[in-house]
Amino acid sequence: MNEVDLSGAVWRKSSRSSANSECVELAFVGSRAAARDSKNPAGPVLVFTPRAVRAFVADLGRRGAE
Repeated sequence: MNEVDLSGAVWRKSSRSSANSECVELAFVGSRAAARDSKNPAGPVLVFTPRAVRAFVADLGRRGAE
């Protein structure tokens, strides 16, 4: 897999997160979406294709309707 340059990533977390919460942060870098643990910003990053992100969000929407 090709590495993604995260040096210019702008990380965001949900506006529903409090300052002390342990959250997932997302950044969109080129054609990829990256996710990391907000309490460990220097830790590992998962990188996803746009298709994978859309599928994940769609699944969350379905689960929320249950």
